Amino acid sequence: MTRQIRTSPAASDQSLHQAYDTALLDLDGVVYAGGRAIGHAVESLAAARADGMHLAYVTNNALRTPEAVAEHLGELGIPTDAAEVITSAQAVARLIAEQVEPGSKVLVIGGEGLRVALRERGLVPVESAEEEGLAAVVQGYGGPDLAWGRFAEASYAINRGVPWYASNTDLTIPGARGIAPGNGAAVEVVRIATGAEPQVAGKPLPPMHRETVLRTGAKRPLVVGDRLDTDIEGAFNGGVDSLLVLTGVTDAEQLLRAEPRHRPTYVDRDLRGLLAGQPEVVPAAEGFRCGGWTAVALNNGVLELREDDEETGGSGGSGDGGSGSDPLDGLRALCAAAWTAAAEDVCTLDAAKALARLGL
Repeated sequence: MTRQIRTSPAASDQSLHQAYDTALLDLDGVVYAGGRAIGHAVESLAAARADGMHLAYVTNNALRTPEAVAEHLGELGIPTDAAEVITSAQAVARLIAEQVEPGSKVLVIGGEGLRVALRERGLVPVESAEEEGLAAVVQGYGGPDLAWGRFAEASYAINRGVPWYASNTDLTIPGARGIAPGNGAAVEVVRIATGAEPQVAGKPLPPMHRETVLRTGAKRPLVVGDRLDTDIEGAFNGGVDSLLVLTGVTDAEQLLRAEPRHRPTYVDRDLRGLLAGQPEVVPAAEGFRCGGWTAVALNNGVLELREDDEETGGSGGSGDGGSGSDPLDGLRALCAAAWTAAAEDVCTLDAAKALARLGL
């Protein structure tokens, strides 16, 4: 199936929480970071739920169980049932269960979330590569205290031909103190020691999308995330719309350089974007206009941003209001100029001055 290349953020006359029935929300970098709620997340999610939107929390982090995640969200002021949490541990456990016999032993390299998910699928988590009849190795994020010896244990089994599975391959994970190595970094360690390649279940791959649809029953979902290579690409692969929020690992420059499968349907500062419509980006005489901003791709390889002479307010989105043009509208215009210029490729135009003008 040929997919149309996205060359601009989309518009929505309706607020997003009314245009879609279910928000499939990433957690790290979207709802919380380092265990603390991200600004505006709690009240925005409460308002969306109160107005009838179903919320589901979809995470590549396989460390914690759905019950533990739901409890944590509740402590942050976001009442959540465990059934509303979908993890990559659940997706990879289903993937393994479809390929091995019921009751098979699986070597776990990771945390409790993996063990619970395996048991849910009738599999037996074990800790040693020396277990007789070992059917699989599964690797997921184990937190900063995961012992280095666990990678060796995985390598011993994989080098003997035991099939290897990974919950996800996110190279990094956001935290309260900054960006830390994620499960993908740990997978690289085992890959170097074995030369093998794991079967991967998490975002952006189909097993995670299937797990999410099976567990939520969403009819018109909106994927909400902070990562281009997992959340947004996962939405692209699943054929559903997406909202990128700028509270996690993706910054404005990376967004402008996004390849087609990494271009979100919408972009906003944070989860307040769920409660707002999204402004239209329209072709202008020389470039693309959104709100009070016009972005132009110049022949000298520079993306230029121009602000209207007249004062305008931000036209939609989660801007703070007040006089002047909303910087997010400027970013949306820049996205249209950059993505149109790049077409199927990655934009190489210099946007440094334009982004500095926006404070992004």
